[in-house]
Amino acid sequence: MKKTALHETHLKLQAKMIEFANYEMPVSYEGINAEHLSVRTHMGIFDVSHMGEFLIEGKDALAFTNYLVSNHIDDDLTKVTYALLLNDQGYPLDDLLVYVVQKNQVLLVVNAGNRDKDFAWVLEQSKSFDVDVRDVSDNYGQVAIQGPKVKEIIDTLLDTTVSDLTFMTFKVVPYLDGHVIVSRTGYTGEDGFEVYGYPDFIKNLWDDALAHGVKPCGLGARDTLRFQANLPLYGQEIGEDITPYEAGLGFAVKLDKENFIGKDACIHHKENKTRKLVGFELLERNIPRHGYKVFKDNEEIGEVTTGYLLPDYDKPIGLALINQEHGSLGTEIEIQIRNKMVEAVIRNKKFYTKNYKK
Repeated sequence: MKKTALHETHLKLQAKMIEFANYEMPVSYEGINAEHLSVRTHMGIFDVSHMGEFLIEGKDALAFTNYLVSNHIDDDLTKVTYALLLNDQGYPLDDLLVYVVQKNQVLLVVNAGNRDKDFAWVLEQSKSFDVDVRDVSDNYGQVAIQGPKVKEIIDTLLDTTVSDLTFMTFKVVPYLDGHVIVSRTGYTGEDGFEVYGYPDFIKNLWDDALAHGVKPCGLGARDTLRFQANLPLYGQEIGEDITPYEAGLGFAVKLDKENFIGKDACIHHKENKTRKLVGFELLERNIPRHGYKVFKDNEEIGEVTTGYLLPDYDKPIGLALINQEHGSLGTEIEIQIRNKMVEAVIRNKKFYTKNYKK
C-alpha cells in the first residue's frame, strides 16, 4: 500500500487510517463531525497528496488539452478549469482540474482512484499531437487548507501574498528554496486554498498550519463537506454509466468547441436524457447510503448516490439518480434501507450555500 509524505505525521497525530485508492490515508483524527464543523466555522487541513498529477508539455499542449477534455481551456495562466475526461461514448472517465502553467505546459489533476486508467487514456490520445505526457504524481504532495479563517493566515504560512486570489484562480509562488502552486480551490464548499509542491515543502506547510491553529482533517469530513456542498464524487454521482447531463455537469461540457473526445455522443446525451440527479430528505431518522434502491409506488426508479445525517443538519439528506419523470420537487418517494421502506421527499440539492471568494 502506498503512503504519502505525511504518513508518519498522521500516525503521530493518532489518525484513524484506512486504505483508499491504494494509499493508506487518514479517515479522521478527532472525529468526522468535529472536523466537518471546524472547516465550516474555522479551518482545517487535508492531505490530498494521493491525487494524480499529469504534466502535458510541448507546442501542442493547449490544443491537445482542448481535444482531451470537455470544457474550454484557454491560455489564461491564472485560471483553474473544472472539466471532464470523456470516452468516445461521452461518458466520464473522470472529472479533473486543469492548470495552464505556461502555454506549452498544462497540469491535469485527477482523482486518485482513476490515476492509472486516466494516464493510460491520456497517453494513448496524445500520439497524434506534438506533446510529452508524464505522470508526475509521485514527485509532489498536496494539501487543501479550507475554512472561513484561512484567508487570515495563508499569506503568513506561505510568506507571500496569495489572499488576493479569487475562486478558481492560481499562481506559482516562491516557498522555501523552490516554488509551489497555490490555487483558491478545494472540495468543501468553503473558501480555501490548495497547495502543490515537493514533499518536504508540503510537510513543512502542514506543520506550520497546525501551529497556526488549523485542525487536521481526514477523508471522512472531506466527503461529508463535499456532499453537503453538492459537489460530485467519481464512482457515486459521476461514472462511466452516467452521462454528464444526468449528473448535472452540462456546464462543464462546451458543445461550441470545435472538437473534443465524446462531443458527438454528448450532443445525443443532451437531447435524450432519461435520468436526473436529485436531492431528497428522509422523513424519519435513518441513513440513506450509496447504492440503496429508490422506489415510487412500488416501482424501482433509481438509487442513492450519497446520503448522510450531517452534524449541522437536522434531517437525513441525500442525492439520488432516478428516472427523470419522477424528479419534480416535492415528489414523495421511498428508500429501501435494509429490509425497510423509508419515506422521503425530493427537494433541491442546495443543502449548503457555498462560501467562495468570487
